[in-house]
This record gives sequence, structure tokens and C-alpha cells, in this order.
Amino acid sequence: MAHPKVKAYTLSTCPYCRAFKMFMAEEGIPFDYTDVDLLEGEKRKSVMKEVDKVCEDCGYPIIMIDELVIEGFNETKLRKALRL
Repeated sequence: MAHPKVKAYTLSTCPYCRAFKMFMAEEGIPFDYTDVDLLEGEKRKSVMKEVDKVCEDCGYPIIMIDELVIEGFNETKLRKALRL
């Protein structure tokens, strides 16, 4: 079964972001993520604009599954969105 496209904005020091990454790895689901706090300069500004377009004032992680946006690590919502 093909999984939906998953992209996330995360923070390297965030325990919820680490839990999200661990969950995805344990489930064997490919995903892309950007640790926003590790970016600098223009790259950081550019990514922060993307983040604000997706979910202004959201907490991390900000997870996009196709067109759905999930704020924070919520395993129940993730399982439903990923059809697990």
C-alpha cells in the first residue's frame, strides 16, 4: 500500500518532534522534515514564510499529510490520516 506524502516542520530540541520522527521510523513510513531551528539566514527566513502559510502560530511539529495539516504529535490523528 502506498503511503501519502508526509512533510513536517520540526525543532531539533522538541520532544514531540522526536516522538513524531520515532513513530514514523517505527511504522516504516517515509517522510521529509526540516529542523527549523537548525537553519540560518535566508534559508531560515524562507522556511519560516512557508511555515506561516501552512499554519500560522502553530506549535511543533507541524505535519502535512497530503493537504491535511496536523499541529503537534497526536498519534491517533496520525494513524487515522495515514490509514494505519
